[in-house]
Amino acid sequence: EWKSLYQIQRERKRIMRETCSKYKSNNRRIITPYHVSRIFVEDKYRVLYCEVPKAGCSNWKRVLMVLNGLASSTKDIQHNTVHYGNYLKRLDGFDHKGIYHRLNTYTKMLFIREPFEKLVSAFRDKFEHPNNYYHPVFGKAIISRYRVNATKEALKTGSGVKFKEFIEYLLDVHRPVGMDIHWDHVNRLCSPCLIDYDFVGKFESMEEDANFFLHLIGAPQNLTFPKFKDRHSNEERTTTKITQQYFAELSPSQRQQSYDFYYMDYLMFNYSKP
Repeated sequence: EWKSLYQIQRERKRIMRETCSKYKSNNRRIITPYHVSRIFVEDKYRVLYCEVPKAGCSNWKRVLMVLNGLASSTKDIQHNTVHYGNYLKRLDGFDHKGIYHRLNTYTKMLFIREPFEKLVSAFRDKFEHPNNYYHPVFGKAIISRYRVNATKEALKTGSGVKFKEFIEYLLDVHRPVGMDIHWDHVNRLCSPCLIDYDFVGKFESMEEDANFFLHLIGAPQNLTFPKFKDRHSNEERTTTKITQQYFAELSPSQRQQSYDFYYMDYLMFNYSKP
């Protein structure tokens, strides 16, 4: 079993590197603190984890906290502790020497997810539930720019953004509000053409990949990757079928443009075109 998992890793890294050398001319660029700002550091087991939202990141942070001795079990750690507790250090918090030392000696890993599924998962999480950041900041701007005859109420609260409107915002080169990590490209968040990741896991094979990774770093045997869904746990996870239902609301050209938008992620991580 390990043998086939090693083989899968080799293949994923090969595809990633080949895509980089084919499309990116920046593989000699200097790594700056900006490039490593999404990377979390676990010094005890020497792990660097690049956070990709909606690809198991809450549970990965729980695992890192347990590895670091900050908690005894992943079950004990609340969502807010994970995301707002600042228990885990980020790589950009170290000086130049500290950054390079860790990049050269620690095990660097990232976990990714099929881009459209990741996008729909983020949309459902941020716009279909009460949210006192995404509705006023993104919702208001999206509704006022893309909804004809929007009601006063919608303009005031920013609630009720439709998926089609969200996609119009995403594809607009003159976006009324900036990009957000929840729908940015993995390529931009984790700079895989600049940073040579040792391990590339996929959300779709999370349990197998995660436990293989924990085996590789020599984690305690009783530590396994948590299976629970972090938020809105009574709601079904975003599946291929659910994703198709959302994309059915778009025109064929919007679907194609969305694919073009995430083209590098599709290519680099070997996901087939939906």
